[in-house]
Amino acid sequence: METNSILETIQMVSEEKLDIRTITMGISLFDCIDSDGKKARQKIYNKLTTKAKNLVKVANQIEAEYGIPIVNKRISVTPISLIAAASDDKDYVEFAKTMDKAATDLGVDLIGGFSALVQKGYQSGDIKLINSLPQALTETSRVCGSVNVGSTRSGINLDAVQKMGTVIKDLAKVDPVNCMSLVVFANAVEDNPFMAGAFHGVGEADCVINVGISGPGVVKNALEKVKGQPIDVVSETIKKTTFKVTRMGQFVGNVASKALGVPFGIVDLSLAPTPNEGDSVAEILEEIGLESVGAPGTTAALALLNDAVKKGGVMACEHVGGLSGAFIPVSEDAEMIRAVTGGHLNIEKLEAMTAVCSVGLDMIAIPGDTTAETISGMIADEAAIGVINNKTTAVRIIPATGKRVGDEVEFGGLFGKAPVMAVNTNSPADFIHRGGRIPAPIHSFKN
Repeated sequence: METNSILETIQMVSEEKLDIRTITMGISLFDCIDSDGKKARQKIYNKLTTKAKNLVKVANQIEAEYGIPIVNKRISVTPISLIAAASDDKDYVEFAKTMDKAATDLGVDLIGGFSALVQKGYQSGDIKLINSLPQALTETSRVCGSVNVGSTRSGINLDAVQKMGTVIKDLAKVDPVNCMSLVVFANAVEDNPFMAGAFHGVGEADCVINVGISGPGVVKNALEKVKGQPIDVVSETIKKTTFKVTRMGQFVGNVASKALGVPFGIVDLSLAPTPNEGDSVAEILEEIGLESVGAPGTTAALALLNDAVKKGGVMACEHVGGLSGAFIPVSEDAEMIRAVTGGHLNIEKLEAMTAVCSVGLDMIAIPGDTTAETISGMIADEAAIGVINNKTTAVRIIPATGKRVGDEVEFGGLFGKAPVMAVNTNSPADFIHRGGRIPAPIHSFKN
């Protein structure tokens, strides 16, 4: 029995693209606060390089010892808007550069937490950070930023939604690729290990290890063995397969936690695709029975997949968190790209799909001449889906400067390439410019 399990795992890794997408170390920066921005940044650098000095080494050792690929090593920090607010700095670009230097010196792939939480309104540091985003993300290579503009408890900050449309446009003017480092959230979670939205929440321990799993290829392979069988069998097969994948994530998290002397946080049960063939969420949906992702029935198939992933994973792991479900980033999924290019999948269908999966409109390229108000409208729609359904939603879109529908934007590596998708050109400007706060939905009043 044990031999079979070992052989099965080897097959998953070698043939079915199974990997640990990320080990993310969350680090609190509250003890780095200083009224002198320069001193605060030195404290931040010292803490990051001390706490995470062995992160890459330990991850590489686990990879070598157990043969489990760990694709990315990452760090998330306390939202910088909270840390930098005590300083009298006029902008926070230097804080981003400090994060970038620490990440580079440590050899980690990405560092998240250049973030602001403004779901109910702005504090002094929030607007400075948001205004700093275009320059900060342009002048750094490993820093990721996020802004939470809504929550089920507080509603949606329409002023922030308007502002973020402008920020994304400004970020794209220099280089559209920079936009992949920025996410706009509703109901952002504090223990998300995935970028670009990761930050270390205020309720977290001083330092924790969170793990993000992958494995769409494993699920697809398992479903190939139950062709033509009832949908109940499909659900059960996904559950059993996700259990095995999550077990590996739990194991890696515990080993890393012990080796680093840092508490284990959570495993994020997400199926995260890559541009590699056979590592696609869209292919799973097609294996369930769709001619192409985007066909009628796509949202139902995705809902089934998402639910089965959670049911299977939660039994395999002592602490589940993050986003947990199935990711549908267009550029990072080879079959998604084909579906868009072939005209089978549009933004409106993707938006419907986000009502039942982990995230939102993710890694989608849109025409460069799309207005800031239209982008804000897309953010507002996604935020509304999250707020009303009490789930996390997000927008990571790329206005492709100088490009039109049908052109492509190349991101490279894990981030792949995105075909430019058509956007409804009717303007929401009058709605967006009203500003204010969309009230919380009625089911939020539970206390």
